[in-house]
Amino acid sequence: MRQPTIFLSHGGGPCFWLEGPMARAFDGLKTHLAGLLASLPERPRAILVVSAHWEEPRITLGAATAPGMIFDYYGFPEHTYRLSYPAPGAPDLAERARGLLAAAGVETALDSTRGFDHGVFVPMLIADPGATIPIVPLSLREDLDPAFHIAVGAALEPLREEGVLILGSGSSYHNLRTFFDGEASAAAGFDDWLTEAATTPDAKARDALLEHWSAAPFARACHPREEHLLPLMVVAGAAGADVGRRIFHDSIAGKAISGFAFG
Repeated sequence: MRQPTIFLSHGGGPCFWLEGPMARAFDGLKTHLAGLLASLPERPRAILVVSAHWEEPRITLGAATAPGMIFDYYGFPEHTYRLSYPAPGAPDLAERARGLLAAAGVETALDSTRGFDHGVFVPMLIADPGATIPIVPLSLREDLDPAFHIAVGAALEPLREEGVLILGSGSSYHNLRTFFDGEASAAAGFDDWLTEAATTPDAKARDALLEHWSAAPFARACHPREEHLLPLMVVAGAAGADVGRRIFHDSIAGKAISGFAFG
């Protein structure tokens, strides 16, 4: 069955394995991620994960057979550096995706040694704790051009008919300097705009809004740098004509956070 495309927040570092108020702030997101697979029309044969934590000069696909772990967060308790997510890779899917991108004129590369960064393993440890579904990580291109990343998603849309879930892992709000400062109006204003943009029924209008996201209210207050928003562009591009809907909404540390699905 045709899989949807999904954009989700992966939280903050290893947030689900911490203790105290910070961990409890992410309880709603944890519950959402735990029900992610059950929300799909059927279990995907593989998942292509666009991670906010991987940027390359060209779009790069992880092609490792048994990806390792990349602990790309800092200053957390020692036990969070012993997490393990032994999901298999899918080199055949990486090659298939690369072929689709090449046909669309997108320059790509393969990385046969790339492991799972926390944009991949943190949400997937909650969504599929048994690590049974093969995972292919997909990088952003380091220029973070939104129109380009929408086009990348459009090229990958056929994978949805092949049982592949295209998952964008980032966050609808990502300003670490102000995350815990108590001021909520900027996050709420941008979240309202983003929800309206992502759920716009006309795909061309939706993509045009997302392409020019930086002109939205409070855009740079919520994303001083847009790497955590760019996975949404890939997901929206892969949506084709499918209309978006908000599938997650919560206030985390007083900041509005949303997730979206298409199809």
